[in-house]
Amino acid sequence: MDHFSGAQAAVRMLDLYGVRHVFGLCGDTSLPFYDALCTMEHRITHVLTRDERSAAYMADGYARVSGKPGVCEGPSGGGATYLLPGLVEANESCSPVLGITSDVPVLSRGRFPLTELDQEALYRPITQWNTVCHRAEQVPQAIRSAFRHMTTGRPGATHIGLPYDVLKQPVDPAQIWAQPGHDVCPAWRSGADPTLVERAAETILAARRPILVCGGGVITSGATDELLQVATLLNAPVCTTVSGKGSIAETHPLSVGVVGSNGGVLATRSVMEQADLVVFIACRAGSTTTEHWTRPAPDVRIVHIDVDPLVVSANYRTEHALIGDAKLVLGALLQALTRHLGERAPTDFDGAAVAARARATKFDAFRRLAEANARPIRPERVLAELHRILPPDAIVVADPGTPCPYVSCYYPLREAGRHFLTNRAHGALGYAMSAALGAWFARPHSKCVAIMGDGSFGFSVGELETVVRCKAPLLMLVFSNATYGWIKASQRASYGQRYFSVDFSRTDHALIASGYGVKSWRVEDPDELATVLRAAAEHGGPTLVDIVAQSLEEAAAPVLQWMG
Repeated sequence: MDHFSGAQAAVRMLDLYGVRHVFGLCGDTSLPFYDALCTMEHRITHVLTRDERSAAYMADGYARVSGKPGVCEGPSGGGATYLLPGLVEANESCSPVLGITSDVPVLSRGRFPLTELDQEALYRPITQWNTVCHRAEQVPQAIRSAFRHMTTGRPGATHIGLPYDVLKQPVDPAQIWAQPGHDVCPAWRSGADPTLVERAAETILAARRPILVCGGGVITSGATDELLQVATLLNAPVCTTVSGKGSIAETHPLSVGVVGSNGGVLATRSVMEQADLVVFIACRAGSTTTEHWTRPAPDVRIVHIDVDPLVVSANYRTEHALIGDAKLVLGALLQALTRHLGERAPTDFDGAAVAARARATKFDAFRRLAEANARPIRPERVLAELHRILPPDAIVVADPGTPCPYVSCYYPLREAGRHFLTNRAHGALGYAMSAALGAWFARPHSKCVAIMGDGSFGFSVGELETVVRCKAPLLMLVFSNATYGWIKASQRASYGQRYFSVDFSRTDHALIASGYGVKSWRVEDPDELATVLRAAAEHGGPTLVDIVAQSLEEAAAPVLQWMG
């Protein structure tokens, strides 16, 4: 070809960057892009969704599991606004997602064309980088910039707006090339200053009760082996944030599990309270993990490892800041600790014993509830049965309401790595089903599970058609309690049980799902739960189990603000 159109250039660039799935929804201004996808030779599968929000969540789930940038697209106007929830979540969760929106023609701007919107201003505060191309010749460079920003340094979301006339203008083929290495995340890793690593190692070895707190960046950087070696060398308990779940196998003797106000319990809190030094690894030390910056206490010594220097010391006075990729920094720290190990201060702190006591206390209480035959079914019973049934490499995606604290706390991962996803950054309902579908496209040989409350199900029910059309063997669970449980539980704990506008009518979600062609069950008897879950997990196609479950305000959920 002597030239490409802007749309053809975009498709070719995505193909060169190894993009194999684009999740999106059609619109008038996107017609040239769709026509290029239709007529060109490429290796991209377009996954048509029923909502642009879902497309962005699918791209997010795909990115988190694959380690490659996820791509979603939508049309101008409403489509551009509907992509926002997914992109802001991806950006705050450090997930590399590119959102592409078509736009009104450049020459129509200011003349009141249908769906006109200042897309660049709209996306500026919620992305790592974004632009709207004004000429077709800008398209290749814009895509290179997007992939560079997504994969280097702190990962996050990017956005490119492509006006209708730009999509049809010519592009010189010589401008169409991809930067090697920017098809995976992280790219172009950087390490910490060796002198600072040595000093941090000396401080850590001088501590009497060191504890490691790991965020999602440990998994993103592939640093789980290095983390395990450092923890083992120090005999230090390993705690994780909700997003960091999977930094270490939660069956390992040093694993404490999730700490903080969501997914933490009194037993895990006690571990944090014992520390005289905390090493934060690839986490932001935000309000949830630290219970609003009270654990660790402000006077505890801090070593902080993160690729983003703006994260470090934002919330705690930091004694040693190690700025760099978690895998490289932990590797260097391991070498420094090994060299200085003979200088370690004497201590009677047994990290494995501390972690074991916390796990035993937590799961003893859990088992008492999980074994109950109460009706409505307790969420603990669901988690116990699900853990028995699913294989170790399963991927569990939890919506942020009822499912998140239960899965975070009581579903111990048997393997390190990305086996758990949730949208903890902004906590929008309707994430799990779509993100689980994206995860399945990234890792189709793993069993992918979406766990929702019935409030969340209402946000995403339309994507059941997408799941069926894609023949994705997802296992979908709905905690059916006819309420926005998190808010109702908060009204009970903090507002004198003044329940207002949080309850809705009970729905037969299994009947709805069956109408879409999903094999479905409704379970009210806890004695039937194990049999149904096993049948659903082993079915060859998509399945949904509607579980009439205990309401969150009545439950013993692992949320510390409700525990007192």
